[in-house]
Amino acid sequence: MGRKIPMWQCLLVMVVLLVLLFWGIMVDTDAGEGHVALILAGAFAAVIAAFNGWKWQVMEQGILAAINRSMQAMLILAVVGLMLASWLVGGVIASMMYYGIKVIAPSIFLFTACLLCAIVSLATGSSWSTAGSMGVALIGVGTALGFPAYMTAGAVVSGAYFGDKMSPLSDTTNLAPAVAGSNLFDHIKHMIWTTGPSLCIALIVYLIMGFFGDHAGSADTATIDAILGFITDNFEVGILYLIPPVFVIVAVALKLPALPSLIGGVVLGIPFMVTQTVHTGLTLKSVPSILNYGYEAAVPENASGIIQEVGGLLSNGGMQGMMWTISLIMCAMVFGGIVDCTGIMGSIAGALLKLARGTRGGLVVITVISCILVNALCSDQYLSIILPGRMYKEAWEDRKLKAKNLSRCLEDSGTITSNFIPWNTCGATMSSFLKCPQWGAGGYAPFAILNWLNPLVSIFYGFTGISMEEMTEEEYQKVLEAREAEKAAAMKAMEA
Repeated sequence: MGRKIPMWQCLLVMVVLLVLLFWGIMVDTDAGEGHVALILAGAFAAVIAAFNGWKWQVMEQGILAAINRSMQAMLILAVVGLMLASWLVGGVIASMMYYGIKVIAPSIFLFTACLLCAIVSLATGSSWSTAGSMGVALIGVGTALGFPAYMTAGAVVSGAYFGDKMSPLSDTTNLAPAVAGSNLFDHIKHMIWTTGPSLCIALIVYLIMGFFGDHAGSADTATIDAILGFITDNFEVGILYLIPPVFVIVAVALKLPALPSLIGGVVLGIPFMVTQTVHTGLTLKSVPSILNYGYEAAVPENASGIIQEVGGLLSNGGMQGMMWTISLIMCAMVFGGIVDCTGIMGSIAGALLKLARGTRGGLVVITVISCILVNALCSDQYLSIILPGRMYKEAWEDRKLKAKNLSRCLEDSGTITSNFIPWNTCGATMSSFLKCPQWGAGGYAPFAILNWLNPLVSIFYGFTGISMEEMTEEEYQKVLEAREAEKAAAMKAMEA
């Protein structure tokens, strides 16, 4: 173990990271986008840590631990690549798009997209499964109805993260109360105060955008007919082709493990790939190659721009197409693992806590900012809940605020903003599934209304005191006794 790294050096590491990311993403896109920037920032952080006595073996273990935490995410990405390839070639996504275009009215499309994703993710507890299946199809439906992909992606992300945040099946929904020391169902009920209004406002905004926005109904009947014709020319569509996504949704809702459930979706998609051979011209022996390398829908050279766009949505890179995202996550874990294990992130969060000055509103603001910072610096949504929760738990207790206030705040900022960071596991996954960046021209973040509104609602409650329940004096004394017991047990363990 090394000595505590001075604050100015911790801040220097942050500055170097931001400069390198700006250079890699905004200035020189040939530099490897975020990948090289994260590796170089990790190397700089390692040098700073080494000057302060930290051994490479410790940092290496930190990197490996960070990669291990994200390994399930990377495996899910690889399997989803396989699943999307089988569903696209098998006509599953095409059928979802076809019936979606037929059924959903343009004026309520964004509202419906958000609400459907909220229901599915609430049932499954997974924003990733929701975006990787229903979200992909909704992007195609939105394109046909005249909505830009970034608008649809924003509605999809808003709905998907509502369920991810509120479902008792979600890992983060279970993690936050465990870290803060609250009860799972108390935590969920308490989140209704912040997440409920955020979803309602988002749905109202999506309705307004649908009825009065410039894009509402901008695709005329001829264009929609052309899109439907393109789909039926390239794929056979039917109700039976909806079996694979229904299976995945039901399997995850029944708490079956995510990876086997998704692999089941791949297996169910393969027979449909065979039935599509007449339309796609593919043979049975090409199935493994398609699953690995993906499929590109045949688009006529003289096709209109909208048809070419739909053709792109009905094409997929297979498992190999996910490797760019997986490598980005691994590069992010190099940096995140080092700043976590060497205490750089902890020092920054501790300094932020001093700015709260003991006020309730200030404590909420610092917790929200810390969760967002950990999402950006450590690239991991679980750490964005664990680190601030662990560091600020006593401060919330000393302010005599019940544990469910802290657990709610951790989810209002950690879970909900993770997809806004392009190199975070969640951000990289969402942009990969939905083929849409978070920021810049065509970015979905401004339209993911629930995700940026939720932290603001949480801060508003912090300053006004709405729903911020305080402990009784008896409850506070029990907390102090439990804290002393924990310290005594830790001392005893150290002596042993």
